[in-house]
Amino acid sequence: MNTRTHLTDLVEDLKRVVGARLLDPLDILFGTGAELRERLDVYARQWAESLLGEDDQAAAFTAVRLVRALYPSDTPFDPPVAWWGTPFGRAVFRRAGHPSASAVPLSVAAAVLGITRQGVHDLTVRGKLMRDPAGGVTVDSVRARLASRT
Repeated sequence: MNTRTHLTDLVEDLKRVVGARLLDPLDILFGTGAELRERLDVYARQWAESLLGEDDQAAAFTAVRLVRALYPSDTPFDPPVAWWGTPFGRAVFRRAGHPSASAVPLSVAAAVLGITRQGVHDLTVRGKLMRDPAGGVTVDSVRARLASRT
């Protein structure tokens, strides 16, 4: 998949998530209409460009800012495994890691990398991903694997 496809997929995913989590409820309550959707088109592209861009610090800041705004909670952010397989989830993991863990289960690593759990296991056996002593795989090794694929 080329960079253009990644950008387009990420923009569409951000529009879907922000629309569902923020704009749809506002529209129900206040009838905000098309103006916010048009602004979302612009901002989703800017966020995606930041998340996929060269500036690591800006990308990490964007990832954290979006997660905090979209998933507010008093508990550590721990989304379902499938979320990590979305374009937004992969971008967050690549740029900011897992916000509340230094290691993740094989299922999360598989979702982020877009492979099977068996594929993750094979990569750990071959030393391409690092096992965590407490189980799972280290976030740093998954992020390094992601970075090597771009």
